[in-house]
Amino acid sequence: MPQLVHTRAELARARAELTGTVGVVMTMGALHEGHEELLRAARERADHVLVTIFVNPLQFGPNEDFDRYPRTLDGDLEVCRRAGADLVFAPSVADMYPDGEPAVRIDPGPLGADLEGLSRPGFFHGVLTVVLKLLQLTRPDLTFFGEKDYQQLTLVRRMCRDLDVPVEVVGVPTVREPDGLARSSRNRYLAEDEREAALSLSRALRAGADAAEAGRDAGAVLTAAHASFGAGEPGARLDYLVLTDPDLAPGPVSGPARLLVAAWVGGTRLIDNAPIRLDPAH
Repeated sequence: MPQLVHTRAELARARAELTGTVGVVMTMGALHEGHEELLRAARERADHVLVTIFVNPLQFGPNEDFDRYPRTLDGDLEVCRRAGADLVFAPSVADMYPDGEPAVRIDPGPLGADLEGLSRPGFFHGVLTVVLKLLQLTRPDLTFFGEKDYQQLTLVRRMCRDLDVPVEVVGVPTVREPDGLARSSRNRYLAEDEREAALSLSRALRAGADAAEAGRDAGAVLTAAHASFGAGEPGARLDYLVLTDPDLAPGPVSGPARLLVAAWVGGTRLIDNAPIRLDPAH
């Protein structure tokens, strides 16, 4: 079983004993196979794997699910054990924010107010603030983020680049269920009929990717994705479905691109995305 620590002092002592390269995987717990893939990726690249488990209140809005967010530490530790993690840091809110909510927070810039930031104002201020704090506390050589939260991954990379944070940010491809649904801790909120409706997201991405592979242009790719979402199971309400470049700038005419979708399924908000390549036939 990996060593479990809860306080900054315990973390500092345990971290000092880790020699060689250290990879950190930051989570909010409720670990699933997607997290295991992050841990395996870290195990392959680093001498030691450090996992953080912290449900960060700064990134939850007043009507979001902070209180009902699943907290499953015993199960999480078993996942960490199977994946070969060495150290788990699971602080309390008081340990992370000893002076209360921080007066100084990371400003994610214009991208932080778009897509997820437009639907969840202040979300990325909270995400980047806790990520930077955890990077300072854990001092890793590498940190691993899933591509499912693609905007988060993009902003963490930009923050580390712009603020000269000495860490390599590694993106790990999305892990999916056999039917295509992206693995997420929020999937456990879905009733059986809602889970079927949730497939509208991955089906829309697949339709867009198929259109791109067929040589269609950006407009046709988006049209195909929207048509597929609209033809899916009832019960999924679209928030956004957009095509961008790999850095989330306005979508390219050709070359690498990213298709991103967010939707409400019942009371649960889900996100997904997929890489595509635009090579419109002439």
